[in-house]
Amino acid sequence: MEGSPLIKLDIISDVACPWCYLGKVFLDRALEAHPDHPFAIEWHPFQLNPDMPAGGMDRREYLETKFGGKEGAVRAYMPLIQYAETAGVELNLDRVKRQPNTLDAHRLIHWAGIEGRQAAAVSSLFRAMWHEGRDIGDRAVLCDIAESIGMERDLVRRLLDSDADVAEIRARDAHARARGVRGVPTFIIDNTHVLQGAQPTETWSQIIEEINRQIADGSGAASDGDLQ
Repeated sequence: MEGSPLIKLDIISDVACPWCYLGKVFLDRALEAHPDHPFAIEWHPFQLNPDMPAGGMDRREYLETKFGGKEGAVRAYMPLIQYAETAGVELNLDRVKRQPNTLDAHRLIHWAGIEGRQAAAVSSLFRAMWHEGRDIGDRAVLCDIAESIGMERDLVRRLLDSDADVAEIRARDAHARARGVRGVPTFIIDNTHVLQGAQPTETWSQIIEEINRQIADGSGAASDGDLQ
């Protein structure tokens, strides 16, 4: 709302997590429907697979190893596929050939945030993996994404080839785990209210409308009961 104080919305996610992608799509729909939303959004790193080899691995091998074979992988992903179809979200799982290590992707999001381009970086990374099937663990792909959102390609390449902010990303990931985050996406509103999982657009719309009402009434952010 114009002239109103912004409410911090921290989002802890991993771009290699399809549920995080769905959660972003649902939130984006609510934000587009409520251009007067009160949120100042910041994305934070979390690696679902911190021990993933630097070059990633074949996605079919990854899924079958994680879920105990092909049938287990199909069973595990069927709810995701059905949910995405019902919600009208394009999710091209068949195009994803590599399961990436996302440390470098999180570094790119961090640097994009410094330049005020974080939202664009996150959107581009999710689209690259879940729409286009690109390997977002590949530094050339990350440089392409950086350039596409207005970042300096050569600088990003030099940073990626160094250890710049590796310790920072790992420390922030560890901090999230220390706060009790075990799965993503996790949304933290006003450093107080925690929502876990891909929340439906309707839920976000209700939250936005309630917060806006309370701001208009001068009572500040919603109480715990209001957001549950």
